[in-house]
Amino acid sequence: MIKAEILVPLLNANEPEARLVGIHVQNGQLVEKGALLFTLETTKAAADIESTEHGFVRLTAQEGDTMLVGDRLAFITESPDEPIASNLNKENDRTKSEFDSKELRITRPARELAAQLGLDLSKLPSDQLITEALVRQIAVPNINPIIPDVYYSDKNILIYGAGGHAKAVMEMVQAIGTFQIAGILDDKVQPGTQVLDIPVLGSRDVLPQLILRGLRQAANGVGGILDINIRVRLFELMEKSGLTFPSLNHPRATVEPSALLEDGVQVFANAYVGSSAILHSRCMVNTNAVVSHDCQVGSYTHIAPGALLAGHVHVGDRTLVGMGVTTAIGIKIGNGVRIGNGAVIYADVPDRSIIPAGKVWAGQS
Repeated sequence: MIKAEILVPLLNANEPEARLVGIHVQNGQLVEKGALLFTLETTKAAADIESTEHGFVRLTAQEGDTMLVGDRLAFITESPDEPIASNLNKENDRTKSEFDSKELRITRPARELAAQLGLDLSKLPSDQLITEALVRQIAVPNINPIIPDVYYSDKNILIYGAGGHAKAVMEMVQAIGTFQIAGILDDKVQPGTQVLDIPVLGSRDVLPQLILRGLRQAANGVGGILDINIRVRLFELMEKSGLTFPSLNHPRATVEPSALLEDGVQVFANAYVGSSAILHSRCMVNTNAVVSHDCQVGSYTHIAPGALLAGHVHVGDRTLVGMGVTTAIGIKIGNGVRIGNGAVIYADVPDRSIIPAGKVWAGQS
């Protein structure tokens, strides 16, 4: 005996269709009243469907089906082998065709993925509900042939940049041994070029395709010596694409256990980071630089090779401390400062100051 029919409800007054994105029971399973059976999704909403009766579930739909309001999802029966008809949803075929139109019907997750992949919504089919699966199916054939036909894991990392700083980052990643380099992105190097035996996969245009294949981590290989804002913009570009940035600490660097390294920090070979120092997100401490105890280095700031920061020095965001710079203890260097190579800093440096190479800075006169 059939005790109840489970039908597709009206989830959105302006949409006759919904996609069956989840079936939470097995055919013939005994369920209680109120048990979770299905999850449906439209362009505006998702909804869980519960059993209205105690009994056995007899499924009449499959996960991934696009269904109309009133279509049967299942019967609830008194026995697990209750006979049921095989053409349960055929009566709605005509109704479905009546709702075909040129207006794009796309689920919210599918729309977000299409935007991430740069797909033109006007090119998507208008005679069906567009789902995430369909967006992926459309996008995959467009993948650059240089990109390997693989899906990446959380052990893979992308390097952005193919120049000198990027080479140092690549060899640091290899020395650390935690990650496997998936490849390189560079906007000016020909795809297919090998840099330290690692392939250039393309420019920033292929980022969505790599995300589609599961890539989730990256390292910025652009040093930004001439313009630190270039480095900042690349971080922002990758972050907007959904990538994260692990901190990288070369095994030949010394970082005291009490020091804190935030996301995206790079500490290169032979650098020293002292006790209770804080390296804020996405800054770098380059080769042979010293960041002494209780120092703080701001976000995106670059401490260049051989620079020596005495204890309790605070450096602001987006600042360049050049090669061989030395400082007195406890000074404060502002945001957006550029200190030339070999300068000696005895006093606080205001925001956006430029200290020429070799200058002895004792403060403003």
